[in-house]
This record gives sequence, C-alpha cells and structure tokens, in this order.
Amino acid sequence: MATSFPSPTDLTICFAHVAYQLESTFARRETGIPYFQVWSRQELAARLPEADVLVVSGFWQNSLLENAPKLRFIQSIGAGVDQFDQAALRARGIRLANASGVNRNAVSEHSLACILALARHLHSGRDNQRQRIWRGMISDLSQREDELGGKTLLIVGLGAIGARLAKLAKAFDMRVIGTKRNPATAQGVADEVHTPDRLLELLPQADFVALTCPLTPETTNLIDARALAAMKPGAYLINMARGRCVYEPALLAALQNGAIAGAAIDHFWDEPLPAESPFWALENLLITPHTAGETRMYEENLMDILLENLERLANGRDDLWNQVV
Repeated sequence: MATSFPSPTDLTICFAHVAYQLESTFARRETGIPYFQVWSRQELAARLPEADVLVVSGFWQNSLLENAPKLRFIQSIGAGVDQFDQAALRARGIRLANASGVNRNAVSEHSLACILALARHLHSGRDNQRQRIWRGMISDLSQREDELGGKTLLIVGLGAIGARLAKLAKAFDMRVIGTKRNPATAQGVADEVHTPDRLLELLPQADFVALTCPLTPETTNLIDARALAAMKPGAYLINMARGRCVYEPALLAALQNGAIAGAAIDHFWDEPLPAESPFWALENLLITPHTAGETRMYEENLMDILLENLERLANGRDDLWNQVV
C-alpha cells in the first residue's frame, strides 16, 4: 500500500505519449515540479521507476505496475480507462483519474461535422474530385444531398459530449432524443431522454445515431446485428465512442448490403486499422483515425485537470476531478 502523496517539490511527473506535446505545455505553467516526457513504450518501461505521477493513455500496460515503486497517481490522457486494472491500482494505493470533458468540444464538433459530411455527401464529393469527375444533377431524391432540419438525431450517452452535441444539433433544427442511465440527471436541450434499455425502440425513429457513450460491459457490442436491423435503411451511424461499442462484422455487413445508408467511424477494434480491412473500400463510410478528440487545445485542457488533481492530492483530499480509483 502506498504512503501519503509527496509534496510538489518532492514528486516527479512522467508524461507518456507518442505525439502530444505534454512536456512543453506543462513547462509553460511554471509549477516548479520536476517532469520529463517519454515517447515510446520502451522509454516508459525504462523510466517509470522515477515517476510519482504518470500522465498516460495508449502506452499503458498493467505489467508496468511491477516496475513502478514510486507511482502514486495516474492521470489518464483520455476519458477511457478500460486499459487500467483498477483492482490492481487500488491494491497498491495508486489513484486514477480520467480526462472526461477534456475533449467535450472537440468530439461533439467532430460528431456534427461527420453528420453534416454524410448528409451533404462530402465524402463522395472528395472521391469524385480525386477522379476528376464532375457529378451531374440527380433526379432520384433518395440519392441527393439532404438537409438536417426536421431530422431526428439519437444520441447514445448524454454525458458532457452528448449534451453538447444535442445543443449543436438543435441549432440545425434537428429533433434530438437520447439515452442516459439516469435521465433525471440529463442536462441540455434534448427533446426526449430515455433509459438505455429502450434503445431498440428508439432506433427506428432516428435518421442519425451518434454513439458518445463510454465502453462498459453494458455498451460492449451495443450496436449489433439486431440494433442495425432496427435502424432506418436511410439512417447513418456515427461512432465517436470506443470501437467495441459496435459489433464490427454486423456493421460491415450492414454497410455492404445497404441495410443502413452509411456510417462515420472514429475508433475501430484494432488500431491502426489494418491495410487489408474491408472497411477501407466502403464508399458509404467515413473513417477518421481516432482523432475526434484532438485539437490544438487538447494539451492545455488536460493540464487544467492534472494541476487541479495534483493540488487536491497534495491537500490530502479524496475527491479527484474525474476520479476513477
């Protein structure tokens, strides 16, 4: 079991990420706390014994706990924490907080961008541009670009991201319905909020289905063959949640046979998406490489959460911002 949390002058922070500029962003805060950054799993394994605080997401492996004698706190860079063995952290007295809300604006805006792109066929327009094809006018109404006004958006997971997406969608005169474990706690402008057990009866109403929920046992493979069959043939799926919230073989079949109109996916089961994946060739699919949460403000937003949590830990408080363990 870990001892009390070190004072700021006695602790060392390790930032671990393949691309994010965490070290330089933290330096601008001029805290006086020692820190360093590693850029690979190998570097992290080698230098983790020096760290009291670890700021990490994708590099984390639970086996690292065996080589972390000083570690007292992990600040996850993202909202997802399914990669962490919470029981093992608890047994060692290591606290864990996620970065829920850090990308609230980014993911909600990315979700709306995908909705607009699919409605306005921007993906096929870019494909035509690359082939130097000037598409003629379309007489078949079902094949034309569409407008969002009056369309129904179903948001699965009305947390911080989902609530802001609802607000953005209402600005386009969309009808917004959503699911939340406790509808009484829902905030925002959704027209209706229901419990998740009603998903199958809500899906046929939706022109767009946006996933903004966390990955839990209840949401794993939430969108499966049955759920996809419940959607309108002209509906689109927007997955800004974890890849495993969607059963990929069923989604692939639905896109290939036209059971739904299309999809935009930011997160897959396996990443990077293998070059041989059949998803790459689908014309009715927009793929973004797990970048929905990334903006030029990400590092700054994360530092706000980290520094608040360090202050709370230094003061002996048990309530962390976005506390997990």
